[in-house]
Amino acid sequence: MKSKQIPQILHIFAFFFAGITAGLLIKFFILDFLHIQGKSMEPTFKEGDIVPVLKAAYGLDVPFGDSTFVQWKYPEVGDVVIYMIDGHMVIKRCAAVGGCVLDYSFDSGYTLRAGDLLIPLTVDQYHLMKDSTSVPEGTILALGDNYSDSVDSRKYGFVPVKNILGKVLCRRTAF
Repeated sequence: MKSKQIPQILHIFAFFFAGITAGLLIKFFILDFLHIQGKSMEPTFKEGDIVPVLKAAYGLDVPFGDSTFVQWKYPEVGDVVIYMIDGHMVIKRCAAVGGCVLDYSFDSGYTLRAGDLLIPLTVDQYHLMKDSTSVPEGTILALGDNYSDSVDSRKYGFVPVKNILGKVLCRRTAF
């Protein structure tokens, strides 16, 4: 092998390595694409849709973890976010943020009012949530757009903001 070919091969290897490293950094910290499973976000997203997720929207996440290393922004009502619950990544909409007052009713069916939203509850969901008079600071109320087919904060409670891994890049739709 000629001595001129060795530096050329090293440059090609370095370029290839830099490209792979940049791609991994983008995937782990900045932008990723997720495959929608389930019907909890219909009609906004249908099962099988692939959505872009801005992982750096709220801060830098711990790689391969379920929390944020550095937080620089907080979710807003209407944002579609991803987070981990019971080892599964889920996509839900931020329905209310910390400090939002929660009002419950059981007069004509169980409901929860959070801001302008009137959210249906089952009897079990009502009993799980009724003692929370507001969304605790540092958490969000996360709901699927398809209330009747969503396992969300009405079942497992408020989601800590530090556990939110990114924001789905999509149009913001009303409930």
